[in-house]
Amino acid sequence: MDQKNKRHIGSVSNNRFLVGITVVGLFAGAISIILFIGIVETPLSFFCNNTMNLQAKKSSTSINPSTWMELQRKAIVHYATSRVVPQQSLKEIQISLRELNARTPCNFLVFGLGHDSIMWASLNPGGSTLFLEEDPKWVDTVLRGAPHLRAHTVKYRTQLSQADELLDHYRAEPECWPNKSFIHGNQKCRLALNMLPEEVYEKEWDLIMIDAPRGYFPEAPGRMSAIYSAAVMARNRKGSGVTHVFLHDVDRKVEKVYSDKFLCPKYLKESAGKLRHFEIPAAKKSEDKEFC
Repeated sequence: MDQKNKRHIGSVSNNRFLVGITVVGLFAGAISIILFIGIVETPLSFFCNNTMNLQAKKSSTSINPSTWMELQRKAIVHYATSRVVPQQSLKEIQISLRELNARTPCNFLVFGLGHDSIMWASLNPGGSTLFLEEDPKWVDTVLRGAPHLRAHTVKYRTQLSQADELLDHYRAEPECWPNKSFIHGNQKCRLALNMLPEEVYEKEWDLIMIDAPRGYFPEAPGRMSAIYSAAVMARNRKGSGVTHVFLHDVDRKVEKVYSDKFLCPKYLKESAGKLRHFEIPAAKKSEDKEFC
């Protein structure tokens, strides 16, 4: 191996190590604050504006306080002792973290299950964090090491190679259009994720992270339907406020084209690295055939 490659590998390793150390710092800081203000007795009250707000948001499927504290501790140990760090960069993580800090406890839907899942779940104390993953074997592997995580396997019905064809299908199929769009039970629109667990349809998701499914080879599912379905969920929101959608890997063509088509540049709040953050309001009824 030549010296140039050695320097490159060393640089990448150091950068990833710094991200890991920073993630540990986030968790350590959070727990230090909790212990300092005596929040061990009432751990959830710190993360909401008032008790009534917490009770209104708290879900029967959320992680309970004692489990959350255990998850936080495990997260610190996990990232402190592992060379495998979250896939996103520090700047990318900070964007989502700001919204989680402002809205916890909340409903947080994550497309993808990976080395960053413990982090995301532990940053939403008292809320409901659900992961959707395409590979059942990978789900089993992750849950063996982190049984407190909540994850479901999803069998996608698309392939990355169909991305252009699916845009043509969207234009031709009225059940895909924004004035009629729905997800649950939508058999006609091939972009609609109509095979998700009931829990996904029953909740209104405050934050949606799209970092899966795989989208880097022709036979992969691609993120076309995840992006489309997130847009529909956000537009159909009945509660107050906006839906925050975080899309990773926007340096790739499909992610960029589909986010411009369905998440809309006008709703782009900020971006960093390969991550885009959209704030999507509920849509007013109209006869529009385009999302943007």
